[in-house]
Amino acid sequence: MEATDRARREDRMIAETVCSAVSAAGLGIAVVTAYRKRFLTAARLAAYSLVPVGLVMTGVVGWLADTALSPTAWAGFGVLGAAWLLFAGTRAVERRRRGAGAGREAAGREAVAPTASAPSLGGASRPVGGPAATAPRAHGSAEDFSDIEAILKKHGI
Repeated sequence: MEATDRARREDRMIAETVCSAVSAAGLGIAVVTAYRKRFLTAARLAAYSLVPVGLVMTGVVGWLADTALSPTAWAGFGVLGAAWLLFAGTRAVERRRRGAGAGREAAGREAVAPTASAPSLGGASRPVGGPAATAPRAHGSAEDFSDIEAILKKHGI
């Protein structure tokens, strides 16, 4: 037990030393950048350089060092990965099934108002009780595109 605690403390010390060295190097680069009269870039570099020291001071680095070297934590990450794969796989299958089922349902249903998508020609050009209002539309492929062709011709396309 005591050897494990000592190993964890050593790991934390190494991580804290690395973070401190990275911060010191970044601050040095920021000083050189400020000397070259690029103050905005220097301030940004200083801000980035202070992040590792802040993480050490809050204890995040120690927690990460303990987590990164723990086999239980890695097993937990594996379980989380497996759960994510299961979620993603079931969503993909669900989408595939829903996409195929929606096409079959739409083909089997008739339109509620088949002339609702017909282009409007105005009230004076077509009688109210005329043949277009009483005759059902033909369900051929040429008839399906006649409305679109009429619209395109109207706009000169």
